[in-house]
Amino acid sequence: MRIALLQSSGRPGSVVENLKVLDEAAGRAAAAGAGLLIAPEMFLTGYAIGDDIARLAEPADGDSADAVAEIAGRHGLAVAYGYPERSGETVFNSAQLVSADGTRLANYRKTHLFGCFERDHFTPGEQPVVQAELDGVRVGIMICYDVEFPENVRAHALAGTDLLVVPTAQMHPFQFVAESMIPVRAFENQMYVAYVNRVGREGEFEFVGLSTLAGPDGVARTRAGRDEDLVLADVDPAFVAASREANPYLTDRRPGLYGSLV
Repeated sequence: MRIALLQSSGRPGSVVENLKVLDEAAGRAAAAGAGLLIAPEMFLTGYAIGDDIARLAEPADGDSADAVAEIAGRHGLAVAYGYPERSGETVFNSAQLVSADGTRLANYRKTHLFGCFERDHFTPGEQPVVQAELDGVRVGIMICYDVEFPENVRAHALAGTDLLVVPTAQMHPFQFVAESMIPVRAFENQMYVAYVNRVGREGEFEFVGLSTLAGPDGVARTRAGRDEDLVLADVDPAFVAASREANPYLTDRRPGLYGSLV
């Protein structure tokens, strides 16, 4: 399955304009043969938009979800995107996966909130492993800071995730996460990890780009630079299976020794 990583901060504060950016990227991705387009954390609204987060937050099945489903169906590819999710009076930092026919497959709420900004605007989610089947690939979802906790990613590995989709808002000076940590996470858990970042300055934050798809061999299949971009790479389930057979990390675990970790 070919996937497309949309490295962009869109137009912070404008859902309408961000849907246009997503639509244009979906067209380009589909023309290049992609079956999945991944957009960054909080792509639909922008990240550093303060109290507008609560104002622009929508339910998982709201108008913007319908608009993304229409984009996915019209271009014939699945779409994963970040957005602020409203559930009653509660707002979550969420990411949703929509199939190529517009069906909502999975919705994930960020479990580990980063810094005062996120803790002031969001409630943490409580479900660490969210998955869906997509064209024979078991896709898992988490968001940005979540992937920096090895327990999180290992839980996905044990649940059989083949491709971990990580919309992110990675900022300076933490670019080593994209450069070094993501390939290691992919290798130690024997999966593909798609880490899709915002880019440029937004409010008090400077997003560093460097979106990447890392394989279970720890090798980056593609990596964007520091500008807006759409990069593509392939995910091969057969390679995941072969890599897991050759690399014994998951089978050589001794869970009985790890009780002190929790």
